[in-house]
Amino acid sequence: MRIISGLYKGRRITAPKKLPVRPTTDMAKEALFNILNNQYYFDDISVLDLFSGTGNISYEFASRGAENVTAVDANFGCIKFINETAEDFDMTITTIKSDVFKFLEKSKQKHDIIFADPPYALELDAFSKIPELVFKNELLEDNGILVVEHSKHTDLSQLQYFAYSKGYGGNMFSFFERPTLEAVK
Repeated sequence: MRIISGLYKGRRITAPKKLPVRPTTDMAKEALFNILNNQYYFDDISVLDLFSGTGNISYEFASRGAENVTAVDANFGCIKFINETAEDFDMTITTIKSDVFKFLEKSKQKHDIIFADPPYALELDAFSKIPELVFKNELLEDNGILVVEHSKHTDLSQLQYFAYSKGYGGNMFSFFERPTLEAVK
């Protein structure tokens, strides 16, 4: 995997083979950041990376100037790898070793972008808990967005707060946002 843009553009990152991960492909990651780049100035935002795995998405945000990036994963090896890589690149990434669902239930910190890349094999009920907890606990700033990566075989369009989705190969990104007052009228 490599960093697509920003200060560390082109830097390759090789994760240990023993980590239980499926990093977002470079093609899908580039497409995602093209969308986000049109909505946000990365140096002004707070990012929460759930099921962060190798930290692929966290590094991309940090490379583009985001200074408030938090990565959450239940696997100690993943957290250790993110910490080591962030230190090597002199990136400010806060890591939290936790079950993502328990973290979302207890967290009170708001973010501009929350990115979740859960295992593709999760049941729809588990996928639905992500936006449910994010919005119930008001974890997004005004105009914030939740992005959930999933397989093209999983349809999240019926979930509350779903806005739209984009597909890239076998990857899908579903975007969730609270409707604005203008949209409700």
